[in-house]
Amino acid sequence: MIITQHKAVSIHYRLTNQQGELVESSFEGEPMLYLHGAENMIPGLEAALEGKTAGDKLEVTIEAEQAYGPYHDGLRQDVPLSAFGDIEDIVPGMRFIAETEMGQRPVQVTEVKDEVVVVDGNHPLAGQTLNFSVEVLSVREATEEEIAHGHIHASGGCGSHEHSHEGGCCGGGDDHSHEGGCCSDDNAKEAKEGCDGNGGCGCRH
Repeated sequence: MIITQHKAVSIHYRLTNQQGELVESSFEGEPMLYLHGAENMIPGLEAALEGKTAGDKLEVTIEAEQAYGPYHDGLRQDVPLSAFGDIEDIVPGMRFIAETEMGQRPVQVTEVKDEVVVVDGNHPLAGQTLNFSVEVLSVREATEEEIAHGHIHASGGCGSHEHSHEGGCCGGGDDHSHEGGCCSDDNAKEAKEGCDGNGGCGCRH
């Protein structure tokens, strides 16, 4: 069976950046599951997988425009420390939901000053050319329910109910946090413990 619209696909992937540094790999863990044609995947990688079958292996270089998009300076902001309310010990790497020039988005703390916290709403890989090594493990017909919901129903899979749609292996459309996901929906409210809001690689958000 070949990968076409509304196929449920399982892959292993290895992602490196322009410097050849390993960003993320699924080969040592669980494979990634996604619904082809449902914008679960960054456009360049989904296009490269179109027409492939189980057992295929491919090396793909994806420019920023077909990955996580360009870097937007307007998504980097200085936020008064007072806006974080009673949240203590704010440190670089923490993630929050905040209002930005492009609407409500997950942001990451990049710097903490005396009375100001610098946050960045860009995806960590925005503006970068990405290199993927991919192995297709399986391809099947998606169920009617999966097609209706726009993602695969598998625990831990890309787009499953246990998975946040913020930035990782799933992506597409508007930025949002899946109901029941790990990021809060209140401005300047810390993401739930253990969540970086990204979820895995390949996602547009």
